[in-house]
Amino acid sequence: MSGISLNVKGLGVRYGGTGSSFFSRGEGVWALKSVSFSMCAGETLSVVGESGSGKTTLLRSLLGLVRPTVGEIELWGRSLAAMTDDERLAVRRRCGYVPQDPYGSLPPTLTVLGAVIEPWSIVRGSRGETRERGIAKAEELLLELKLPEDLWGARVKYSLSGGQRQRVAVARALILDPEVLLCDEPTAMQDVSTRGEVLDVLIARVRRGMSMILVTHDLLLARQAAKQALVLYRGEIVESGGTDELFERPSHEYTRSLLAALPRI
Repeated sequence: MSGISLNVKGLGVRYGGTGSSFFSRGEGVWALKSVSFSMCAGETLSVVGESGSGKTTLLRSLLGLVRPTVGEIELWGRSLAAMTDDERLAVRRRCGYVPQDPYGSLPPTLTVLGAVIEPWSIVRGSRGETRERGIAKAEELLLELKLPEDLWGARVKYSLSGGQRQRVAVARALILDPEVLLCDEPTAMQDVSTRGEVLDVLIARVRRGMSMILVTHDLLLARQAAKQALVLYRGEIVESGGTDELFERPSHEYTRSLLAALPRI
């Protein structure tokens, strides 16, 4: 690991209302409050919490898709807010994003192969790299993610299950070899067997130096995927640290309640 790739300081995001104080009485809802953490290359961070805890807002903020109300986000030592539009676009191209909804996020009129190649065509094609190289890269990813070859030419809209769509979304996010990957529930629609396959593909990239933030409500998956985790509750970090310590000896009542809800044999 070398160098901090992502640094978040006092991040707060408010939807609606006015003002930048956490104690403002104006209308609106704070989706995130005083969130701070940092990551180095080759690290994975799991972010856990119930629905509505601010997990998706956090990822969208890191990409610049949601503007923070307060706080600062630094990517590779540069403030996201201080970048020009072109600089921000260049930074986004160094990041990958797996959205939570594989139905709304994939282009429905494209084939599976076409959907995976599309980011390559937009970014690498404009630099003169051949489409054939993009096709080879896409096919390699689809094979790695074990998506059947007889589906590669099928239309995304009509032919895929939710789990298959998620694997296409992961391949689409990985085709540009991102340095930072933001995953929003990337295995939520997978069954038990394919969930492990998808996770193995992601962990292999981390071992090669990619940083990854994995958002999940699945505490077992969070522990399996990462050595570090933070727990979000109503937009605030209530607990953070090593996953083994966090899940074996939780100090916050909310973390204990999440662990108590896990099914047991």
